[in-house]
Amino acid sequence: MSDRDRITVDGLDLPALERFFGERVPGFRGGLNADLLQGGRSNLTYLVTDGHTRWVLRRPPLGGLTPSAHDMQREYRVVAALAGSDVPVARAVAFGDAGDGLGVPFSVVEHIDGQVIRTREQLHALPDAEIARCAYGLVDVLARLHAVDPGAVGLAGFGRPQGYLTRQVQRWYDQWQRVRTREFADVERLYTRLAATCPAESGASIVHGDYRIDNAILDVADPAIVRAVVDWEMATLGDPLADLGLHLVYADPTFSPVLSGSAASTSERLPARADLAQRYAQTSGRDLGELGFYLALGYFKIAVIAEGIHARFQQGLTRGTGFDTVGRAVAPLTAAGLRALTHLEPR
Repeated sequence: MSDRDRITVDGLDLPALERFFGERVPGFRGGLNADLLQGGRSNLTYLVTDGHTRWVLRRPPLGGLTPSAHDMQREYRVVAALAGSDVPVARAVAFGDAGDGLGVPFSVVEHIDGQVIRTREQLHALPDAEIARCAYGLVDVLARLHAVDPGAVGLAGFGRPQGYLTRQVQRWYDQWQRVRTREFADVERLYTRLAATCPAESGASIVHGDYRIDNAILDVADPAIVRAVVDWEMATLGDPLADLGLHLVYADPTFSPVLSGSAASTSERLPARADLAQRYAQTSGRDLGELGFYLALGYFKIAVIAEGIHARFQQGLTRGTGFDTVGRAVAPLTAAGLRALTHLEPR
């Protein structure tokens, strides 16, 4: 990489970042190189190195149309709080605010060695037994996250669990109004039905908000071992079954266009959603009688996120590849959400 390329990494001001690292990052030896990591559809994620140590830096997208979904300080706080818990996370290193050189808040965490399985092709390189172990291992980590006492890790005031579901329905509808590029009658129908059937919260816990296989770093030798859960930008305190519902939604092939048409989470070789839900119920002890609502809420949320990504792509504000397919997912995701409210059982 030439000096010119090193200074002009898209979305980063490396000289300013070097000054920040010199002041705030222990062990920094001077001089940074950075590469944009693939896979993200929201915050931009970079591998940063001084040639001796590697870190991961996250910053908001260049065209943040949904600013509440890109809260870097929130993400950094929860990662720092979960260190030493039963939930594997990368070690928090430093947090920079908008005045620290990049013009936006950003977080720096340690780089974790491991594998990220993003595509069906990557997943299908594993034997069926390993794929099943991986899927159940992810569900077990989700249950462990929901068992963490927020007060015990310093997150008692991290969110407002009471009324969480009602606020989620309204929040994502408000986001839809902000990012939509076209009219979708089914979005309006899904919002109306969710608002009318919102149950009482099943409980209160730390929720990840975007829990799926490619938001986890897995052990290279044993993919059933989660080395670190990543991408905590939507974390808060709320109903844990919203996390489960969204995790199960990611198994639906209608989600695949959001991740370039080959999302690992949509593989037919993964255990059935009903089996994953049963594993979570057994591990967590939670009642899944209202699972249909949580699935519908997950479909609604991802449909709105897909439209936001599509809007940024249309404006030329995305970085990386594969964004041209995302807009196609909005209609089938919304239709699936409406079906989930009618048929309350997972597949």
